[in-house]
Formats: sequence, C-alpha cells, structure tokens
Amino acid sequence: MNRNRRLLALTVLTLLLSLPLAAQDAPPDPTTWLRSGPMLGPSEPETATVWLQTRLPVRAQLRFWPQGKPESARVSEETATTAAGDLIARFRLAGLQFGTRYDYELYLDGFRVERAYPLSFETQPLWRWRTDPPTFRAAVGSCAYINDAPYDRSGDPYGGDYQIFQSIAATHPDFMVWLGDDVYYREGDWTTEAGMRRRWAHDRALPEMQPLLGAVHHYAMWDDHDYGSNDSDRTFRDRETSLRVFRDYWLNPTYGTAETPGVFTRFSWGDVEFFLLDDRSYRAPDDWPAGPDKRMFGEAQMRWLEEALVGSGATFKIVAGGSQMLNPLALFEAMGKYPAEQKELLAFLRRTKVPGVVFLSGDRHFTELLVRREPGLYPLYELTSSPLTSGPSTPRDEEKNNPARLPGTWVVGKRNFSLLEVAGKSGERVLTLRTLDANGKELWRYEIKEAELRVAAKP
Repeated sequence: MNRNRRLLALTVLTLLLSLPLAAQDAPPDPTTWLRSGPMLGPSEPETATVWLQTRLPVRAQLRFWPQGKPESARVSEETATTAAGDLIARFRLAGLQFGTRYDYELYLDGFRVERAYPLSFETQPLWRWRTDPPTFRAAVGSCAYINDAPYDRSGDPYGGDYQIFQSIAATHPDFMVWLGDDVYYREGDWTTEAGMRRRWAHDRALPEMQPLLGAVHHYAMWDDHDYGSNDSDRTFRDRETSLRVFRDYWLNPTYGTAETPGVFTRFSWGDVEFFLLDDRSYRAPDDWPAGPDKRMFGEAQMRWLEEALVGSGATFKIVAGGSQMLNPLALFEAMGKYPAEQKELLAFLRRTKVPGVVFLSGDRHFTELLVRREPGLYPLYELTSSPLTSGPSTPRDEEKNNPARLPGTWVVGKRNFSLLEVAGKSGERVLTLRTLDANGKELWRYEIKEAELRVAAKP
C-alpha cells in the first residue's frame, strides 16, 4: 500500500514538473492581443462611441470617468470579439455628462491594456438658448496610402510621411473628417471581401495612427480607392460588399437611407452641420454621354441633400464629397463632368438661398481653396485637402493658373492636412481654414465670415 502511494506521488510530481514554465510563471501580455484602436466614433451630448480590433477572440471592456474624477469611474458592457465579426468590438457609452472630457482605459479578458499615449473622449455641450455656440476645431484630409510591400507596385514606395497622423493629433482637433481614399485597395483586395478586410485591418493598425484614433472623434466617407478599383462607379461588381466592410470599420451615425443605401450621412458639431456624400454608389461612368441621366450622386441622394440643407439651421453647412464639385477646369474626376447635376445643385442654392454652404473635397493629391461666383449667389468656397500619406501629384500646366483658386492656397508636392476652426459670437461666427504640412507647419490660412455667406436682400 505504501509502495503504491509513493508511485502515485512520484507520478503527480513528474506531471507537475513537465508543465511549461510560462504557464506557471509568465503573466499574459494583453497589448499583443490588440491589433488597432481604440478609435473614437461620433460624439453627442450624452453618448460616445468607441471601436477596436483584436488579433484573437477576447472579451473587451472599457472603464471611463470624467477627467480629474477617477473615483466616479464606470465600466461598459463586455463585448466579445469573434472571427465571424472580424475581431471587431464596438461600444456605445450612454448616460454621459454633456460638455465633458472623459479619460478611459481598455481591458481585454480582464487585463488592462497599456497605451503609450492618452485615451480620452468628449461629449458635446448643450449651448442653445444658454451661451454662444462653442469654439471647435476639426481636422480634414484624404488619400491615406500605407505601404504594403507584397501588394505594392515596384519602384519607390508610394506612401510616406506617416508622422502626419501624429502632427494632426498634436493640433488637438475635436474630431476628424476623412474625405475619401481612406485606404487604397490593391488589385488583390477589391475582388474579395477577405481582401478588402485585410487592407482595412493592415492600414488601421499603423502605429503612427493610434494616438489620433484614441483621442479624436472620427467620421468618414469614401472615394474610389476605398470603394473599389481606380475610378470605380455604380457598375462596380462588389459595391454591396464594399459598403458592408466600410460600415464595419467606421462608426458613422447613419449610412444612407432605407431606400438609398450608401455612405452618405450628416452630423452636427456646435452650430455647424456636416453633410458627407457618397460619390461612388450612384455615379455614372465618367465617359457616359452628357445628359440628365449622367449623375455623380444620383437623384435620390441629391434630393436628400437638398431637403437636408433647407431643413438645417446651422450657421455653416459643410457639404463634403470625394471628388471636386466646383472646379471649373474638371480635368479629371470632378462634378464638372456631370454638368446636368452640377447645374441642378447651383440652381437649387440660387432658388432657395440657403445660407452658409461651404464645400469640402479630396482626391486630387494637392490642396487648394477655390471660390466660385455665380449670379444670384454668395461666394461658394470649396476646400480640397489632399494627400495625407499618398504620393503628391504633379499637376498639368493648365492647372497652374486656375482662375477659381485663391492665391497662396495651392499646396503641391508635399503631403498635408487641413483644419477647420469655428469661433465667435452668435451671428458673428468665423470659419478659419488652415493647411499644415506633414510636420505640422502652417502653410496658409483663410477666414470666411458668417455674413459673407448670405444672399443680399434686394433693395
């Protein structure tokens, strides 16, 4: 009997000694479980949204508190990331204090994930009938190419200056609007959903981008390269797949309408409203014969935009599209190649006299501020901001003297981003546009006063 006990004890001891030391001694490193994020989505007075992606299935949770009050911390509901869900977790934090900056931290499977940069979000203030509208700052940019050697063309890398994302974060914008070409699908990407997801996951994990994702709220629309192939339009075979993937990687408040799916949406910040358009889902081919059926945005989306503009009480109404909308040259992809729809938009503004409309666009791989002066209208401004990290373009000779471009605002040959800053008393608001290079150096600025964007009353 004693001999049997000794044999049993020896067997158990042998099994214990055979266990890997890591399983006994080394704690897990949860930072390796996180692939990208956290990334902030839209903010409202009492809610905020957060997105992240992991490398393996885990349970994710956020802990958050008003800055300076860690004793009042709350925890979010737990969300599991799964392979079927592309290992993505989304959080909607509700019951927040309006007009408040919060700090937060991330836990995966109960372990805190350390970040080497601040994680914070803010809720919008309640200001109507109380104070002047809030001062705020928004970053905008387009054309973010992240190199990926196995899929890139031969030659010099097309992407670069990734520090631009750190430069944007250093300006402390309240939010950022991505103006399209937010990633660049390669030939191996746009033909399958797996390829599209691989591209988004690869680019979103860029280390230089993480501080910007974690403390700045984000809104986005697409252009051709994050929709499908180059210059793709409504004939793109996998447009429904592309929309499904885009929705998984952004947290926009809405995506089109029930009758008209797409990435177009609207949101407000202070007394400014943004209208983000979808210039691909309903776009006729660029070479389609001119006529009333050659449209960039499509009848349903244009109707949505027109009604939304009329119904908006915002001081400034920012209409953003992937392609330029006002450029009179229209040498490449631009609304000028869709003259019937462009004419309809200008006629609508002239007829309704909606005040405060300003246009935003990307795509061109250079930056410029255009102004279009139409009879019966106030000056129509369009800021084109591009590129973030893609290769800067070499413009044609005919572009060098664009009559609609404001002198000193043309940025060519360098990567850049722009800021929109809104300040001033109610009724005297000023929209300041600034463009900065990849290192954060200001290149130009221009002010647009609220009063300038109104149709003068006839005597």
